[in-house]
Amino acid sequence: MNKRCVIVSAADITNYKKIRTFLHKDDFFIFCDGGLKHQEKLEITPNLIIGDFDSAKKPETNTETIQLPCEKDDTDTFFAVKEALRRNFNDFIFIGTIGNRFDHSLCNLSCLLYLDELHIPATMLDDYSQMKIIGKTPVSVDGDSAYFSLMNIYGDAKGVTIKNAKYPLENAEIKASYMYGISNQVIPGMKAEVCVKEGKLLLVKVWELRLN
Repeated sequence: MNKRCVIVSAADITNYKKIRTFLHKDDFFIFCDGGLKHQEKLEITPNLIIGDFDSAKKPETNTETIQLPCEKDDTDTFFAVKEALRRNFNDFIFIGTIGNRFDHSLCNLSCLLYLDELHIPATMLDDYSQMKIIGKTPVSVDGDSAYFSLMNIYGDAKGVTIKNAKYPLENAEIKASYMYGISNQVIPGMKAEVCVKEGKLLLVKVWELRLN
């Protein structure tokens, strides 16, 4: 049975309208600390609140709340992942996790790698794009993406193949030290196909170049 958890963190969000299209009424929503600022504009109610409340005041609410110490190994977001796994969720969406703090953004991206190692699907959303880890299983990219990029954030990726795209690849290698798979485009009327024989890549589907 698919049980999906949506984790909402504190990075700024502008494109609420687009983000809401990914959410389902039966999702389980975990708000992390300062992520509570997004509750009204996302039009959702938290099922669980987690945080050390260093960036937001602890709310007075009947919603289940887990208060964390300020000094700890896990970020609030990473703790939320582990808590959701403990509750047997097997699909994840992350919102408000890519923001002005590069260190926090990179740490949050590592949540995707952590879940991928457990063979659990996860998607991260920001104002402009949709991100997920891909590997041996072929993945398609629809033409509704303005661009798509393949980025190596973990080791080396070999046997990278891209079909039905403006810049195709065949059995190529993309290293973390040289990421040239940026800003590709799907051939109109087709779906691009991407696979990686060895290693992992971050697939970024860019749907917006600017916000109105």
